[in-house]
Amino acid sequence: MRYAQGGGLTDAKRAARERIRLEAVGRFESGAKNREIAVALRGSERSVERWRRQWRERGEEGVRSKGSPGRPRLSADQIAKLERELERGPLVHGWADQRWTLAGVKTLIGRLFHVGYTVEGTWRLLKRHGWSWQQPARRAIECDDGALELGKKEVWPQVKVRRPAGPGSSVRTRPASR
Repeated sequence: MRYAQGGGLTDAKRAARERIRLEAVGRFESGAKNREIAVALRGSERSVERWRRQWRERGEEGVRSKGSPGRPRLSADQIAKLERELERGPLVHGWADQRWTLAGVKTLIGRLFHVGYTVEGTWRLLKRHGWSWQQPARRAIECDDGALELGKKEVWPQVKVRRPAGPGSSVRTRPASR
C-alpha cells in the first residue's frame, strides 16, 4: 500500500494491521488457504501470500510490525554546524543564487551529515529551529519611498484596467439566452 506524501501509519493503525497479520498466522496454522484468509480478513491474496512466506521463513516474528521507520534526526551539534553553514551563505557552498532553497538546504544536509531528508522534512527541520523563508535584511540603496508612494497614489489608478459596466461575458449561460 502506498501512503500519502509525508505520512505513514500511526502507531494505532500499525498495531491494528499487526493484529490482522497475527490472525492470519492462526489461520495458516489451522491449514486455511490464502484465498479464504484474504476474504475473511478483507485483504488481498498477494498480501496473504507475502505474510505466509514471512511466517514460514521467520515464524510469528516475521509478520510482526517492525515499528515506525522514524525520521533521521540531527544531533544538537549537527544542528549548530548546519546553522553556521547556512549563515555562511549558498555562494560558499557552490550555488549561484544568494538565497537558500529547501532543495539546496536538503542537499547541504546530505553533503555534511550523510543524512537524507525530504524537501518537506527539511522545511519542518528548519521551522523547528526558528528558520523561516528569507526576507531581505536591508532595503536596496536604489529604493525611493517617495517615488513608490507617488506611483501608488497617482499613476496606478490611471493604469488600472476597469471592467465596463455592461454584461461581463459573451458566453451564453442563462437558459433564456439559448
